[in-house]
Amino acid sequence: MGWGPKRLWCSPLWLALALAACKPGDDRAPFAESRTPPQLAARFFAPDGWAWGYLQLDDGPVQRYGVSAPPVAPAADILILPDYGETAETWFETARDLNARGFSVWVLEGVGQGGSQRTASPRDLGHVASFDGDVAAVGAMARSVIRPRRSLVLLGQGTGAVIAARAAERGLMAEGLILSAPVFAPPVRDRSFLARAPGLSERRASGGGAWRHRDAFAAGLTHDPWRGGVTVAWQGANPDLRMGGPSVRWTDAYRGLANAARRDLRLLPMPTLVLEGRGAQGCRTAPVCEARSWPAAGRSLELEGEPIRAAWLGAVASFVNARALKQHPPGESAFQGRSAPIAFAPTIRPAPKGGDSSQ
Repeated sequence: MGWGPKRLWCSPLWLALALAACKPGDDRAPFAESRTPPQLAARFFAPDGWAWGYLQLDDGPVQRYGVSAPPVAPAADILILPDYGETAETWFETARDLNARGFSVWVLEGVGQGGSQRTASPRDLGHVASFDGDVAAVGAMARSVIRPRRSLVLLGQGTGAVIAARAAERGLMAEGLILSAPVFAPPVRDRSFLARAPGLSERRASGGGAWRHRDAFAAGLTHDPWRGGVTVAWQGANPDLRMGGPSVRWTDAYRGLANAARRDLRLLPMPTLVLEGRGAQGCRTAPVCEARSWPAAGRSLELEGEPIRAAWLGAVASFVNARALKQHPPGESAFQGRSAPIAFAPTIRPAPKGGDSSQ
């Protein structure tokens, strides 16, 4: 896969034709605006001014992203990559809090995740053949959507932290990288012969199942029952957002991604902050890095209870503020002086209004 600079172009008509192939009843179609779950606390609603958009690389699957801005001139842009099974809606409270601290917040959902177009059936099956598209999309998002004129900080959570690290290792230029509870330990390989049989790599990996109403609190990912129930509340009200276990192929691809990202941490070109709960591994081989951990915390640090989440949020904000000094002159890209991790031509358009979830 080539990583040199590519000519970028945008064609809303081209993307409209591509999306036209995804009929309203299509099990894999991208999903725009979600319905707010009943009885959800207001702090978990979308931030003021939240907007959705779609990103597509060449003829690859469409990915959904969202953005909200602070009420003042932003000090920096933060691009968030959620964990497996999370949605942009999971991050609404955090986006609101970061907006209040003066930052613009962007959330890019992974290939086949959240409201992004799915790549296999049933819809709740997490499936990719390779994470090259996810890594390339991070660069496309920074260069062609955010187009920063101020500091850009990349924040990845869980599996999203590993994608973020790999994007930085492959050339993404940002002022900082935050790895929140990174999952560098790849999943156990399914060694059964049938798992590798032709046509069966899209079946769920061992130990996974279809989506069920089990929240992050019940799963032990957070100790806060209210925040722990946010993702499943959005998924319960919007079936198109639901995620069950990943496929055999997804776990194989993630194993390769995690191994490569861990191996090349020494190549990270920007300051890095590692934030972890129990089982913390620290900076590993990252060269310019600081680490903080909360042994009593679970993996979903953005959903933890107080005071752990307050400390996590404060660490994020302090790190971003420390990098919010550099302003990009007009015409300077986030990849100035480096080879950008773009192997596809991105097409961008706003997500349609009034999206509805399948019943």
